[in-house]
Amino acid sequence: MRSVPTWADRACDKDKVEQCVWDLCFNPSGTQLIVAAGSRVIVYDTSDGSIVQPLKGHKDTVYCCAYAKDGKRFASGSGDKSVIIWTNKLEGILKYTHNDPLQCMSYNPVTHQLLSCAVSDFGLWSPEQKSVSKHKVNSKITACSWTNDGQYMALGLYNGLVSIRNKGGEEKVKIERSGANMSPVWSLSWNPSKDEPYDVLAVADWGQRLSFYQLSGKQIGKDRPLGYDPCSLSWWSQGEYVVLSGANKQCSLHTKEGVKLGVIGEQNSWVWACAVRSDGNYVAVGCQDGMIAYYQVIFSTVHGLYKDRYAYRDNMTDVIIQHLITEQKVRIKCRDLVKKIAIYKHRLAVQLPDRVVIYELYSDDSADMHYRVKEKINKKLECNLLVVCSQHIILCQEKRLQCLSFQGVKEKEWVMDSLIRYIKVIGGAPGREGLLVGLKNGQIMKVFTDNPFPIQLLKQQTSVRCLDLSASRNKLAVVDEHSTVLVYDLTTKELLFQEPNGNSVAWNSQYEDMLCYSGNGTLNIKASNFPVHQQKLQGFVVGFTGSKIFCLHVYAMSAVDVPQSAPMYQYLEKKHYTDAYKIACLGVTDGDWEVLAHEALEGGDFNIAKKSFIRIKDLKYLELIHNIEERKKRGENDSLVFLGDVYSYQGKFQEAAKLYKKANQEQRALNMYTDLRMFDLAKEFIGAGDPQDKKLLMTKQADWAKSSNEPKAAAEMYLSAGENKKAIEIIGDNGWTDMLIDVARRLNKADREALGRCAYHLARLGDYGSAAEVYSKMGDTKSLIEMRVEAQHWDDAFTLVEKHPEFKETVYVPYAQFLAENDQFEEAQQAFHKAGLQAEAVKVLEQLTHNAVVESRFDDAGYYFWKLSIQCLDIAQDEKDKKKEMLEKFHDYQKKAEMYYMYHTIHRHVVEPFTSVLPEGLLHISRYLVHCIGSDLTIPHGISKGATFYTLAKQSKNLGAYKLARHAYDKLQSLRIPPRFIEAVDLGSITIKAKPFQDEKDLLPLCYRCSTTNPLLNKKGAQCVNCLQPFVHSAVNYEVLPLVEFVIEDGITDEEAIHILDMSIGKPRNKDPTGNWSENKMANTQTLRLGDDLEQEDDDPFTSRLKIPDQEGEEAVFKPVLVTKKVLQSMSRSEVFILKWPKPLRYQFFKSLLVDVSITKCPSCNKMFHTGDFEQHYLQKGHCPFCRTKHED
Repeated sequence: MRSVPTWADRACDKDKVEQCVWDLCFNPSGTQLIVAAGSRVIVYDTSDGSIVQPLKGHKDTVYCCAYAKDGKRFASGSGDKSVIIWTNKLEGILKYTHNDPLQCMSYNPVTHQLLSCAVSDFGLWSPEQKSVSKHKVNSKITACSWTNDGQYMALGLYNGLVSIRNKGGEEKVKIERSGANMSPVWSLSWNPSKDEPYDVLAVADWGQRLSFYQLSGKQIGKDRPLGYDPCSLSWWSQGEYVVLSGANKQCSLHTKEGVKLGVIGEQNSWVWACAVRSDGNYVAVGCQDGMIAYYQVIFSTVHGLYKDRYAYRDNMTDVIIQHLITEQKVRIKCRDLVKKIAIYKHRLAVQLPDRVVIYELYSDDSADMHYRVKEKINKKLECNLLVVCSQHIILCQEKRLQCLSFQGVKEKEWVMDSLIRYIKVIGGAPGREGLLVGLKNGQIMKVFTDNPFPIQLLKQQTSVRCLDLSASRNKLAVVDEHSTVLVYDLTTKELLFQEPNGNSVAWNSQYEDMLCYSGNGTLNIKASNFPVHQQKLQGFVVGFTGSKIFCLHVYAMSAVDVPQSAPMYQYLEKKHYTDAYKIACLGVTDGDWEVLAHEALEGGDFNIAKKSFIRIKDLKYLELIHNIEERKKRGENDSLVFLGDVYSYQGKFQEAAKLYKKANQEQRALNMYTDLRMFDLAKEFIGAGDPQDKKLLMTKQADWAKSSNEPKAAAEMYLSAGENKKAIEIIGDNGWTDMLIDVARRLNKADREALGRCAYHLARLGDYGSAAEVYSKMGDTKSLIEMRVEAQHWDDAFTLVEKHPEFKETVYVPYAQFLAENDQFEEAQQAFHKAGLQAEAVKVLEQLTHNAVVESRFDDAGYYFWKLSIQCLDIAQDEKDKKKEMLEKFHDYQKKAEMYYMYHTIHRHVVEPFTSVLPEGLLHISRYLVHCIGSDLTIPHGISKGATFYTLAKQSKNLGAYKLARHAYDKLQSLRIPPRFIEAVDLGSITIKAKPFQDEKDLLPLCYRCSTTNPLLNKKGAQCVNCLQPFVHSAVNYEVLPLVEFVIEDGITDEEAIHILDMSIGKPRNKDPTGNWSENKMANTQTLRLGDDLEQEDDDPFTSRLKIPDQEGEEAVFKPVLVTKKVLQSMSRSEVFILKWPKPLRYQFFKSLLVDVSITKCPSCNKMFHTGDFEQHYLQKGHCPFCRTKHED
């Protein structure tokens, strides 16, 4: 740092008597300086020190002045107790007074409110208010200052205290300082920087101390002793420095922590006032003897550079190390004036006023930026230049170089013949580094730290300004005092070339033959002996690595990226591909890499081309180079062909074709033009009379027409080339039906594949008639049927199947699937049946049944089980090997069908609130269902025992069958029933115990065979307890019908029996109630004979009672009524009901014992009904209640 006096003046009154300068301040723009001298306010022009105007208005000495931040007005305060407000046009506009002489004043930086301080009070004035608000204080105010935000003010008091108040004047903090009574505060000021984390107040007192405080009153750091009485304190414009002046007759510069950096100016008397200009490095001072001095402060650059690490001084006391590549920065706080900086590899040396500190990196990592102290040399060393090596520091003093160890011991000294102008470490082994030294007399020396003798590299006529050595140390670049750049070959000492207008020079550390130099705002890059490439650049070049140039401009070091395109193109012009590649590796654009790659490829340097294409990741050309290398390995060495391949890849097709022709490789040209769809050019290379090539070319032309969205032309070309199938595909894809029909009619019958594709596309396009015509031409009936099926033309398909029954499965299976998809499952099942796919037919029905049960459609489930049973009967009839299995399934499915059919009524009664079925019907249905369930553990899925017994209990209780109800309630207690029935069941179980333990006699069923009255529940099922004759129930409300089943004796077929019955004449009914039964009991057998003996002709087997007693502890065995041929002849046909089951089952015969009871039989499901019930249901539903068959009669 150094200061330059710009101008000076002495304040005198009219009698030429020197007037003391008590205060001064700048206007915000810095163009004017306001000086309080004597009883006048003097305004100076800062540019030349001329007086703009002296202002008169005070009658006594002016002690203070202050300028508002907005630049509109300033104020002055005097010993005459008055304050005058002046405009920036130097006109007085307002005057107000205090009770005592004014001491100091300050403008609020935000509200522009004026704080004026007298001996015993202070006042606050603003243009908006009419009066001045004043506040008393208990000590003389010596200094005042506002915070940056204008919220608080600090008052320095003569009693050594500092009072911090808000902008209303209320005291918030009082700073009590040690030794305050002996140390009046004489000056204070808040730091103007807005980057600080908190407000900082600097306080100077006449205890000769400088202190710093926070807004809260907490002290920052320790007191700094000054050694003199300070009179004025001012901050630098951005708060980075503090300026102090006082009784030592000096104005000095300090850091913001209070460390003294240097003297700005020395005077002959006390310096009472100092002020810093807000927009530049200028300081004004005012003295006791009236001297006013204006200084410019110049901060010199202190820095060091080694490769990509740059160290420089900041705020005079800090060192910042910047990594120029990664842009990382680290700050080292030295807390003292930094005089010199040197950096080398992992070492950093910093010279302070009384010592040299050597730092080292924590690690060897090239990106590490953490430094620690290695050594300290506690000596005051004087030098012009400082250099650091691995184990030494080098001090330069005019002609002398001294080498010191890190302990401060002088190891060597070199004395040169002339002044040393430039010194640089050029590397070497630790402890043996080499230094390049340039002298004023033109000598260039090399010095090694372990060698006491300097070595002269060369001597030139002019003085040295800058030096640099090339990477291989074979070439030396020098900038002399005439700004000429000279390059020497150190081996021959020969001057290689020289260039004008250079102020600094640097070799590229990664490429031997390239250097750059700067001068006149231009950067010059020179490679080998090629012309210089220039571009604009401000500053000094100090380093050159790869494509980065390190440039120092004013105080800032920056890394500038410079593409190495120009030197690369210079090498390419000379076809020096290897050198061009090395230059490109330093840093060029992708476009430059591409040019290099193509130039090398065309020049036949495939290795450089390959590396270049790898850089830009161009796989296409890498594949080409690989292909060429493989062909070379196979012995192919025709460079013309290789170059032709390169040209074809680059799009230079005509040049490629000429090269192929020149190399007698016309086929390559033909293939190239064909691939490019340049068929007209390709025809030039077709061999004469080669039809195969012509056909191939036409096919490729058609391929191209197809890919270029010209399908019609492509189809015609394919037809011309004989590629019928490809043509048909294009025509079909585009839906040209007429063209397809035309092609199909022209095709030979033998070309079945092409005809098949024609028919397929015609069918797909909906022209089924034309498709059928094509299939007929081919004679392909199966495909024709499949087409009809796919189009769902079922009538046409059925017509064809009638003529060709072998394709029955081809039609009926898809038809069944179609019906199933359209929810016509029953029809689908029949279609599967017709197709002979019995398993699929059964599977459909089983799935329908399962779905119906899951969805609680139990009547549908019963219907589907009935259908399944009939299906099983059909299978048993058709497939003899499955007869037994299918008959078992038939009986099982018949039983399940009837159970689901009955349970549907019970389920509806339980779930729905109302039912149309009478209580007697519900009782009979639930009782019959309980008989069917019996002790069978495998109850059909979905049927609830709980619901069945609940219905039985409820209806039997209502109808008076209390014994049955009690049994049902007992059963319900052991079952899991829905929660909503639990209360009703529990209540019913209790109330039923109050009822008689018997059933209503009218409800008990009568056996029509033996006239025995049966209980409502029979453990053996729905049969007579006496004769074991099974009851026959009406299939609506399940009342017992007056029917008795009989069997025909052996030797009579079912058809013969029907014939006999049809021909018989009914015998008059015998009034004898006992009837004409004939009984024979023998040991363990019982036989009933009807009309066997003449003497028993008049016996009627249906009217006689039959009691079957237990014999010898064995249970009675059911014996059906056996009817002979003679008895059949005597029976009336109207009394006999015949169930005609299909084969292999036999017919069932029943005789009605009550002719008056009308009974109806469904011929489809063979179920018996009371005629009234059946007709009512048929009228409601339109079909049989069980099998849903519609009867036309």
